[in-house]
Amino acid sequence: MVEQVVDVPANIGGAQITLQTTIYKPPGAGPFPVLFMNHGKDGGDAHQQPRATFPVVSKEFVKRGYVVVIPMRMGFAGSGGTYVNSHCDARNNGEQQANSLFFAMDYVMKQPWADQDHVIIAGQSHGGLTAIAAGSHKIAGVRGIINFAGGVNSRSHCDWQGALVDAFKAYGGSSTIPSLWFYGANDTHFGPTLAADMYKAYTSAGGKAQLVAYGPFKKDAHGMVSSPAGVAIWWPETERFLKSVGMPTEIKYKD
Repeated sequence: MVEQVVDVPANIGGAQITLQTTIYKPPGAGPFPVLFMNHGKDGGDAHQQPRATFPVVSKEFVKRGYVVVIPMRMGFAGSGGTYVNSHCDARNNGEQQANSLFFAMDYVMKQPWADQDHVIIAGQSHGGLTAIAAGSHKIAGVRGIINFAGGVNSRSHCDWQGALVDAFKAYGGSSTIPSLWFYGANDTHFGPTLAADMYKAYTSAGGKAQLVAYGPFKKDAHGMVSSPAGVAIWWPETERFLKSVGMPTEIKYKD
């Protein structure tokens, strides 16, 4: 895969910053369908977090002719600004994370190689929350949302689990975009009960979602999507989902 790293301009909260964004493109001029893949949060200072590349996910989509775009959100890695630590207000946190994503999307969708009518938003952990929050808005060209163990886990003394359920309920009430969710039985952040509660809240409010509760994965299902062994779990369901929303799945480029 050919890697390009660009600094996407953004104006967030009145501050002019740039968002460090990784782009993987297949050969040719396009236009290509686009996957926006959103990262989670490591412990500690967000600026010390490495630039996300998602090699496993990127490889699976690029070989099927997709451009994969991985923006580092405000305050993370080489992006400007300061990370907003509002975990106890999960709904607002997700919206603020989505705001960074929207600037990256605006930049990418103006490029001649981007197919503006065939877009998928995905994310893992905090990036999954970002994807679901973004999907609660009407965005032209976005066909589906993929949520890999989405949420935000606060270490503060607050009801962060309840805040997550409330956030997903609010997002489901305004989303019209189909979504696919993956949560494992031994996820150390968002276990089966919490995942089921978030799913129920989202769908009861009107959100369109399919939950794949796939059981245990290695020592911690939270990182399933980043493991080569996880492809056998998430790709078959993702392939069915992509086909259902009119996105390509055929392999175009061999390894």
